Amino acid sequence: MSTVQRKSRWPIWLRRGLLENIATIIIGLGFLMLFQPFALSLYTWSFITMLFGTVMFIVVSKFPE
Repeated sequence: MSTVQRKSRWPIWLRRGLLENIATIIIGLGFLMLFQPFALSLYTWSFITMLFGTVMFIVVSKFPE
C-alpha cells in the first residue's frame, strides 16, 4: 500500500495558487474601474479595490502552496 502525502494540511481553496489568482483579478478589476470614463462611483471605488487586492496578494503570498 502506498500513501500519498499532501504538501499541506490546508484545504485546497485556501492554498496560495487559487487565492493569488483571485487577488490578481481584483487588482485588474480596480484598474479597469480606474480607467473607465462612464461612472464616477466606479472611479471613486477603484483605489480601494486595488488596495484590497494588493493587501490580499501580500497576505496570500505567505500561505502554503
